[in-house]
Amino acid sequence: MRRKTAITVLITGGLLLTAAGVLAWKTVNDLRPPPTSLDFETGNIRKVQILDRNHIPLTVTYQNRWNIHDNVPLHEIPPLLQQAFVTSEDKRFYQHHGVDWRARLKALFQNIRSFRAERGASTITEQVVRMWNPRPRTLWSRWLEGFEAARLEKDFSKGQILECYLNQVPYAAQRRGVVQAARYYFDRDLETLSHQEILALAIMVRAPGRLDPHKNPDRLKKPILHLARKMLKEKRIPQAVLNHLQSMPLQSRKASLTIRAEHFVHHIYSTTPPYHLAPLNRVRTTLSAPLQQKLQAILDQRLGDLKRKDVHNGAILVVDHEKNEVLAWVNGGKSKNGVMESWIDAVTTPRQPGSTLKPFLYAMALEKGWTAATRVDDLPLAAPVGRGLHTYHNYSRIHYGPLPLRLALGNSLNIPAVRTIQFVGVDGFLNGLRRLGIHSLHQHPDHYGEGLALGNGEITLLELVGAYTVLASKGIYRPLITILDEERRKQKTDPVFTPETTSIIGNILSDPGARKLEFGQGSLLRFPVQTAIKTGTSSDYRDAWAVGYNDRFTVGVWVGNLDHRATLGVTGATGPALILRSVFAELNRNRQTRPLYVSSQLTKRDICRETGLSADGQCITFSEWFAPGTEPESRPTPQPFHRRPYLQRPSHGLQLAMDPRIPDDHEAFQFQMANLPEDSTVNWYVDGKHAATTLSRNFLWSLSKGPHRAMAKVWISGTNAPMETDWVNFMVK
Repeated sequence: MRRKTAITVLITGGLLLTAAGVLAWKTVNDLRPPPTSLDFETGNIRKVQILDRNHIPLTVTYQNRWNIHDNVPLHEIPPLLQQAFVTSEDKRFYQHHGVDWRARLKALFQNIRSFRAERGASTITEQVVRMWNPRPRTLWSRWLEGFEAARLEKDFSKGQILECYLNQVPYAAQRRGVVQAARYYFDRDLETLSHQEILALAIMVRAPGRLDPHKNPDRLKKPILHLARKMLKEKRIPQAVLNHLQSMPLQSRKASLTIRAEHFVHHIYSTTPPYHLAPLNRVRTTLSAPLQQKLQAILDQRLGDLKRKDVHNGAILVVDHEKNEVLAWVNGGKSKNGVMESWIDAVTTPRQPGSTLKPFLYAMALEKGWTAATRVDDLPLAAPVGRGLHTYHNYSRIHYGPLPLRLALGNSLNIPAVRTIQFVGVDGFLNGLRRLGIHSLHQHPDHYGEGLALGNGEITLLELVGAYTVLASKGIYRPLITILDEERRKQKTDPVFTPETTSIIGNILSDPGARKLEFGQGSLLRFPVQTAIKTGTSSDYRDAWAVGYNDRFTVGVWVGNLDHRATLGVTGATGPALILRSVFAELNRNRQTRPLYVSSQLTKRDICRETGLSADGQCITFSEWFAPGTEPESRPTPQPFHRRPYLQRPSHGLQLAMDPRIPDDHEAFQFQMANLPEDSTVNWYVDGKHAATTLSRNFLWSLSKGPHRAMAKVWISGTNAPMETDWVNFMVK
């Protein structure tokens, strides 16, 4: 009998030892390696956070596994908040070594008595283990977490563990940590939380979905008071706080980003190569959040004023051209039906730029030998379009005759601009614009024609402002910078214009006297600090632009409608000019301004107003800047003839219609010759018959119905034979 009992004991002991061994072996094999650091910022990053230049958040993302953006050290977390979590979640946190066995046994007894799992008794350390190594909620998991918690407390201090917990504890809506929770539930920073809000944060971690104050704040009232009584008993809070909590309702408030920069952020995400963002959890950009906020208010207020003109959208782009850094990227406005069009970025949406391209055209003409005193004809001009004629005209419908380039550009006259692109060439102008970073104009030069001088293509505000930084930076093109990264600053530069050319263009655009014919002397474009300014208006008043630069900043403003509806007559000078003025007033606040750069290579000469030649003491003069070698002579220099004359009007295939309201013998059409050399005689022929002889390039022909053919013979002084143009067929109906 004794032998049987001994055998039974041995077998039982062996089985128990075997079971214990198996349990120990399985426990050791199922334990996961402890973390080498409680810095969760090294976790898997799905989306980086975008910051302004001063580390102000422009985005808040909750797509990452860990809270990697809103971590705070333990000493910056209010002591009462720390105490509330310890009292609520693990009151013997500072006494145990990872597992509170006393609390576990109490929870086990309570769960057995109620026949359901009412309490878990997990310590703060065990919860950190669970965050690091998530497992299914089983008894085996609890067993393993106890060992891992004990091991964690050997490697890290209580302060490190509590700090990790408070920064990573999960809440509703993918928020983690007390910082994100305070902002999500109460729109507050930690240091501004009330006693009630602090206790609420400690309570909500038990069941974030059920205890969400946005959904049902009354559910939190009872547990908050229960926690407050426990903390009163521990002498963590005074009686007065408990009394106050009993009478105060809990109020939640949803947070929102105070800085509206969603389009700038989208541009960063969409244009920055992934390998630049992959190793980062935060990206510090060039944007200035305070400036962005101020300019947003300026734009919104001005758009409110322009609603009566059927203007509903606008954008502002600000660049510090000394560093080529984007400082503000502002969108504003709503559609006519009141729906916010935040999904369209007006800074990167191509629109017709109107006259804002003219400074680049005249800069290219200066590079090819023209000067600011070169006289450009502002006379009636028409060009063939299909079977008809397009007549160019200035905004005021006034023709000023031959004018110096300074006045042609300053007054933004259209006809001189067309004559200038004839000199520069459409392909030359288009290639020059592409060197300035304007790549939206990707069509063949024939697609745009001479209308490119007047802005018939479509470009973005981003491209336009980038191009103007070239004028502001002595002619050097550099790509705009949006991320503060020293390595990314090392980008190639391209000298597009000489410093002398950009100095002259800047001087013209900042000269109120140069624009007085069309804009007057006292317009909004007369800034208190020297600023080069250009406005533009697209066809049918769909887009209004104002661009400017001073010694430090380049600014572009666009207003219009994103659905391409026309405004009620809003021009660049009447719509965005006031915004531009306000923006520069803000930029120049509290800083020492300087005049625009003027190249030391330029010389100033007195010029005859009527001839554009050097002053001879017998004419009305004005002063003008000249690059070396371009100073005018005192008498005209004969210009060699390079291009063959041709009939500009009528054009081949032109169809004219006689006006029934005018007597037939009073109707006439002006023939026009292009590339006519000086001192030439023109013999005009219609239908094989000599029609007239003129000393100018124009001839007024009396209309007659039917098909016709025209040509001309040009006799150049000093030659023995005429130059004949091609025959042109046209129709009069």
